[in-house]
Amino acid sequence: MNSCTATYRLYDDKADFRKKAESISVGMTVGSWTELPQAKRESMQKHLGQVLQVDVHEPEGVQPGERYADVTIAYPNVNFSKDIPALLVTVFGKISMDGRIKLNRLGFSDDYLSAFPGPKFGISGIRDLLGVYDRPLLMSIFKSVIGLNMDELKDQFTKQALGGVDLIKDDEILFENEFTPIEKRVEVCLKAAEAASRETGKKLLYAANLTGHTSSLKSQAVKAIQAGANALLFNVLSYGYDVLHELSSDPEITVPIAAHPALAGAYYPSQHYGISASVLLGQLMRLAGADLVLFPSPYGSVTMPREENMAIRDELISSALPIKTSMPVPSAGIHPGLVPLILRDFGQDVVVNAGGGIHGHPMGTEAGGHAFVQAIEAAQQSIRLADYAEADHPELKAALEAWGGER
Repeated sequence: MNSCTATYRLYDDKADFRKKAESISVGMTVGSWTELPQAKRESMQKHLGQVLQVDVHEPEGVQPGERYADVTIAYPNVNFSKDIPALLVTVFGKISMDGRIKLNRLGFSDDYLSAFPGPKFGISGIRDLLGVYDRPLLMSIFKSVIGLNMDELKDQFTKQALGGVDLIKDDEILFENEFTPIEKRVEVCLKAAEAASRETGKKLLYAANLTGHTSSLKSQAVKAIQAGANALLFNVLSYGYDVLHELSSDPEITVPIAAHPALAGAYYPSQHYGISASVLLGQLMRLAGADLVLFPSPYGSVTMPREENMAIRDELISSALPIKTSMPVPSAGIHPGLVPLILRDFGQDVVVNAGGGIHGHPMGTEAGGHAFVQAIEAAQQSIRLADYAEADHPELKAALEAWGGER
């Protein structure tokens, strides 16, 4: 296939969707067609978009505003360079502003994919780093970090690490500051991780938030890695997919990158506009090289419909792409009582990610981590959480009393 494809959902009560699709295929490629002389048409043929499919949905009794069509158009590779910004401008640039239209799926040619090595570690590589192969992973999040000095940050990190988590990530709003610059907090936190590991017996990845001017991101990343960083957190949508692509494929960036979904809500939630969550947080994050991808879960405080979560999951782990898989990280409002639901929907290859569900535990942050560990143990053995809690697991019991869940 010498083209990449885009599938859209177009809403219109009266339009001839076939004509609309043809208009898009021409307007987003050669710009005009019928006005061109025959000789020019022949020379431009290789650039012309092609309508592959138009499926109209207009059942009897369809209500105003509900008539739509799913349209797939092929865009010749010759039209754009092998980078994500060029592809997005080609398939959704100006038409994103032309009525009710949503980009729901992308298809990539082998030639286009040749420019993308994908995640450097992926699910298998992250498991290798941690030495954990038989269960979901557990992540905790720094909270209320703005204004903390290094000692306060170290104290919070230590409590999380002693709770038995596998990963700890910065809050995405922790930017470079005079109190906890990235190389200093990496050094301090990893020393704390080593001390905690002697008690827990677990390895730990710490994802430090990579921030600053775009031109300085690589030097910031290298500085953190030289200080001992073993993972990075990155706000992909604020910087752009191409920045993630360059970082993830750079041989000097030798640690996994976790992609944060900040700003995603500006793109995917509308039924009629924007880019679907499965493209935004699934296909493109993995293609750009994210090893772990965070996104709102269907269970907690910032919710996403379950079918959209499953669509993201499918894109992150699909064998259709010839690159490594990315680890799904459903997030926001997660507490121990939700663990069985997470494992039901995502299986073993998932990161259970919690902030308030750990720090807000009635017995403290360390106990919050233990409660999640116990919930994972119970869910893997198909034991009811309440029964497991009563069997000498007071941390889980306190969590269930505080937040509820499977009883």
